[in-house]
Amino acid sequence: MIWIPITVAATAFQVARNAAQRSIMGEAGPWGATLVRFLFGLPFATLFAAIAWLVTPGATAHASLPFWIACVAGAGLQIAATAALLTAMQRSSFALGTAMQQSGLPFALIWGVLFFGDHVGPVAWAGGLIATLGLAILTWPRGDVVMRKGAVWAGLGSGAIFALSANCFRQASLAFEPAHPAASAFVTVMVVQAIQTLALTSYLAWRDRAALKAVIAAWRQSLGAGFCGAAASGLWFTAMTLSPVGPVRAVGVVEMPIAAIAGRRLFKERLTPLQVVAGLVTAVGVVMAALG
Repeated sequence: MIWIPITVAATAFQVARNAAQRSIMGEAGPWGATLVRFLFGLPFATLFAAIAWLVTPGATAHASLPFWIACVAGAGLQIAATAALLTAMQRSSFALGTAMQQSGLPFALIWGVLFFGDHVGPVAWAGGLIATLGLAILTWPRGDVVMRKGAVWAGLGSGAIFALSANCFRQASLAFEPAHPAASAFVTVMVVQAIQTLALTSYLAWRDRAALKAVIAAWRQSLGAGFCGAAASGLWFTAMTLSPVGPVRAVGVVEMPIAAIAGRRLFKERLTPLQVVAGLVTAVGVVMAALG
């Protein structure tokens, strides 16, 4: 069950990364802010991978074709999901954008069973459904919360795509070195971020050089986002190597209260009492999914 505290730590780093990305999105746009986590995360991901590999005796690399296919597929899906998430945050709020991303929970369970052979028990399924209900209540627009056009679709889409990319990353880590999940996970993060950095930098250099310049100009904030992103990804990948993605995503819903606190302190955002209750309902579903 060590994957549970690993997942909680990953969510904390992820909230910090998302906050840093959102703060520079105005000038860089969604694709530029998406590049931040990959371009500035790659040096840290490389360092983490080297350390993990050096302190893991007996680790053996298995860079097979399935590993590379899973890395490339997951990398592309994660780029699209990150851009959708940042768009949802920009068109609603930081906390609600994060909550909508958690729609990936039921998708993670479904994708894992349909495409990757995961075995999920009835308690975990029930927990996923309860958590999903709580998320639906939490993200329903109300009061003075502005949900601009496309916010809901962007948020839900990010969740579905993140769930599929997470399953791809799990398969990549398992293929590279299944006997040493932490070392395998951090190497997978390095490879994936290298692919993402090359692809998205090339795209922006071709289509949107202004966004690329904005990313470089905000290098101080970007370094913080890169470090937090590399740490979060390494911990996520480790947890998903130790457990099917569905339960990991369920425990990852603890990101919501962390994001709510961050949104209130950093962006002066508030949640209604009903949304707080919905968060508690979601928490019950998380526990069931994790223990199930």
